Amino acid sequence: MTSADACDALVDRCLATDLDEWTRRVVRRHFDPRTGSPYWLRRAADLDFDPRDLTRYDQLTAFGPFPVDVLRAQDPADLVPLAVPRPLTGRVWDSGGTTGTPCRVFYTPRMLLHRGAWRRWSFVTEGFRPGRAWLQATPTGPHLIGNGVWESADLHQGLVYAIDMDPRWVKSLIRAGRLADANDYSAHLVDQIADVLRGGRVHYLTTTPAVFQILARRHPGPVAALDGVRLSGTQISPGMFRDFTKALDGGICGRSYGNTFGNAAGLPPEQEGEILPYVPNYPQVTMSVVDRADWSTTVGYGATGQVRLTVLHDDLFLPNILERDQALRYDTGAAWPCDGVANVRPLQITSTAPEGLY
Repeated sequence: MTSADACDALVDRCLATDLDEWTRRVVRRHFDPRTGSPYWLRRAADLDFDPRDLTRYDQLTAFGPFPVDVLRAQDPADLVPLAVPRPLTGRVWDSGGTTGTPCRVFYTPRMLLHRGAWRRWSFVTEGFRPGRAWLQATPTGPHLIGNGVWESADLHQGLVYAIDMDPRWVKSLIRAGRLADANDYSAHLVDQIADVLRGGRVHYLTTTPAVFQILARRHPGPVAALDGVRLSGTQISPGMFRDFTKALDGGICGRSYGNTFGNAAGLPPEQEGEILPYVPNYPQVTMSVVDRADWSTTVGYGATGQVRLTVLHDDLFLPNILERDQALRYDTGAAWPCDGVANVRPLQITSTAPEGLY
């Protein structure tokens, strides 16, 4: 079990890290001729520059947008440096698979610890108290969000109930035009959540905004009795946030944004809930907001653009992923070493790429 003090110390070290120095470290690790990542060593032959010559974070644009289809076809082990002993042992995690075959990435233990330490940081800063009972009502199985059971239980001393959720089935139903069946499945999930909550033993709920919206409408009593909810997903508007806060009747409404590749923690809402900001799990995860017509150009603070994600783990390097989300570029000021994002929402929702329960 990792101690709370160890998690706090890890976050402090992360926030004190110089991003250019960290970029040099990670890039040189992945492109080391003997112990680098097989995928990036193969890619190096096609590049017109030596990645080991890069010295600054902003030079990562030289790699161009990362082709996420690689993560659908590539052996996840090939993106992990050979410096990590083989054979690899641990978990391969899937993306949601909204736009086809899921992307798959391998998380080493220290990657999971980094994510968990930031998760615990957000629990504490949002006011979720340790030693409480949680209900985890999110995708599980191959989905990284399901690892929140460990984060709540081991890193925040919680007792965790759980239900299962298959987001791909709902998306499949929506694509097929089977909206009645999709609604039935959503009701099935919400009824399971309400059954646990009615026992009165759960203090906090972890779920997605879409599921919580249905739950609050159908079961207002158990929702109002909660001490708080933590929501993970892209589709939470200022109006939804205000509705959720009202439904909780004084309970905490915490937020996080992200996916299998990288996450961001919610900061306190601003302008009476009109601005919902997030900061990424720095320095291993950074987010930029870029011009939709020119992915290499960052928009001004307060302007809307496409989210560009860069992953800089020692054991996973994914530069310039162009997300299916848009957001405001958020100025974190002197308090943070990187930009944030705010008011995240999907670029577009179609029948071929539905958001479903997210």
